[in-house]
Parts: sequence; structure tokens; C-alpha cells
Amino acid sequence: MRQIDGNGLTLLQNGAEYFPRLLADIDACRSFVYLETYIFASDEIGRTVCSALERAALRGVAVRVLMDGFGSADFPFEWLSRLESAGVHVQWFRRELYRFSMRRHRLRRLHRKLVVLDGEIAFIGGINIIDDANRNGGSSVPRFDFAVRIEGSVAGDVHVVMRRLWAAVSWARGKRMERFMLGNGRHASLPNVAVLLRDNLRHRRDIERAYLKAIGYATREVVIANAYFLPGLGFRRALMQAAERGVRVVLLLQGKVEYRLLHYATRALYGPLLAAGIEIYEYQPSFLHAKVAVIDDIWVTVGSSNIDPFSLLLAREANLVVSDEGFASDLRERLFQAISKDAERIDPVLWNRVNRGAHALSRLSYAAVRMMIGVLGYGKNSD
Repeated sequence: MRQIDGNGLTLLQNGAEYFPRLLADIDACRSFVYLETYIFASDEIGRTVCSALERAALRGVAVRVLMDGFGSADFPFEWLSRLESAGVHVQWFRRELYRFSMRRHRLRRLHRKLVVLDGEIAFIGGINIIDDANRNGGSSVPRFDFAVRIEGSVAGDVHVVMRRLWAAVSWARGKRMERFMLGNGRHASLPNVAVLLRDNLRHRRDIERAYLKAIGYATREVVIANAYFLPGLGFRRALMQAAERGVRVVLLLQGKVEYRLLHYATRALYGPLLAAGIEIYEYQPSFLHAKVAVIDDIWVTVGSSNIDPFSLLLAREANLVVSDEGFASDLRERLFQAISKDAERIDPVLWNRVNRGAHALSRLSYAAVRMMIGVLGYGKNSD
């Protein structure tokens, strides 16, 4: 645990580090638990978390679970019945609109992965309620992902954020707002540890602007690991300008094909980025699911937000931003260990020799994504 401005921060890598801490904290909580997730999978991890939530509710803890209606569409009915019978309150973010549609409001998803317990402990990051050793294209290696356990006043900030969304979803569903949800939680973000949101009202570009500001001030190094990397023109320019002024820029991106359109659209950006001197590595053993960055060995972000149009323009996201050399050193070491052991570097010379068919596929995929963004009315904002 790293102590920063009175907050204890613990960096957790993958489910093997994340779920034991989460389950222990649920079993130890006294008053309330909020949990938000995009995916609540019907696997052994999902079953174990459900059981912990049931136990908490049965001993009198107020338990609130908010799941995305698309990402958690397969959540078992029998599990839901068990949770509700135990006294767990469950709500869905846009469950009635789970079918895919190109209408803008139907693509607005709850992509945050947040937990808060008793207003004193919180978790924030990119890890869903899912066994990350499964669904990896046949690989037994877990998805590469991170979360942060927070113990201290910033957990109160997470509490406020989650309570507000719970109340908003309740109101939208015609439910009376519970007094418990509207109580006065602590809200005391400190300069070196802060929670950033992305929504469609007051915080539309907060996460993106934090990235751009940190990259703009970088003097030595920018390291970004991101699962779905398809930044707009402004973000790409910031990275290339950093490289031009002598900053080492390192990108750790998806190597395995998970979503073909996004995968090949991302590769359409490789040429200009490589030409600017940016290092690109593709993670190979399993799916990369991380959404993290370390800049100048002091600025860190860990969260749920990808650097693509769907995260930056449509989804509800939450990232933790930390300014601390020790915390940054820990994450940086883990990223470079993954780069050295588990990633392949994209060679600029060899990349230019890739056959024309592969480059054409990438350009067509990128054009398709750009067309989708235009249809949604985000064409200008995405640049």
C-alpha cells in the first residue's frame, strides 16, 4: 500500500490480486456496499461475488448493485432472484435497450467498474466481475488489467459519484429516491489523488483533457497501455508533438484480435505514429484489457476508459489520477515487464513492407469506424 495525502492506494494487477481483496472487504463491511460493473459474468467469479453480496445483505448491510443492460445481459435470472431474496437492491443501466442500435442514446453504456464499502474503501479500474483467465481466445493466461484499492477520503468521492448515479437511475425508472442514497457523503478530492468521470453532461471530456494536459507537459516519457486505442486527431497530435520534442512515447496495445473492426482500424494509425518516432508494442499472451498510463514517472491514471470514440464520446467512465513517484514506479515497472516479456515491437521498416491488402483492410476499417462516428453526430468532436 502506498500512502498519498492520507489515502492508502494499492495497485492490483488482474483478477488474481483484485478479487481476493474485494471479497475480503465485502465480508468485512458493516454498513453499505455499492457495486457498478459493465460485465457481471455467469462464471465462477460471478457466483463467488454474488455469494459475498448475499452474505452481506443477510447480515444487515445495505447492498446496491448497478449493472449495464448490454454488458450484463446474460446475468442469470436465478442469481438475480437469490440476490433480491437476500435483500440486495439491483438496478440496470439501460437494460431495455440492450439490443445493438446505431442510435446515439442506445450506445451510451455504463462502462465504469467501481465499488465502495462503508464510504471508507473503494475500488476503481478496468476489471469486470468476470474470470479473466477465461474467454481469452483459447489462452490460459489472464487478461492484462489493473485496478486500484483506495482506503481513505477519496473513497468518499467514489461514494458520492455512485450514489448520484444510483439515484438518477432510480428516478428514471420511476422509483422514489431512498433517503440512504441522498445522505451527505464525504467529497474531498485531494490534489495528488482524484477521481475523474466521463458522462454526457458536466464531465464530457474530463478524462481526455487530463490525458492531453499530462502529455502536453511531459518532458521525459509517456507510457500508455490501452485495450482499444483509436484516438482522435487532437490526441494523436499531442503524442506526436511529445515525440518531436524528445519525449519517449511508448504504446502497449492489443495484439490478439478481439473485435476485428477496432483492431484493424487501430492499425491504420500505426504508420504516422511510427514515423513520428513513437514505439508501438502489441501484447501477445492474452487479451489486453488495461486502461492505464504513466507520464514522467509521476503522473498515473488507472480506470475504465479506453482511448477510443466509444469510451471518450459515449460511455460512462471513471478513472483515478495519481501524482506520486512511488505509485508511478510500481505501475511503470509492471508495464515494462509486460513489454519485455509478453509483447512484440512493431518495427517501422517492416511495417511499411506489410502487403497492400493488410494496409487496405486497416484503412477500410478506420473509414468504417469514422463513418459510424459521423452517423452518431460526433465527427467534429472526435478530432
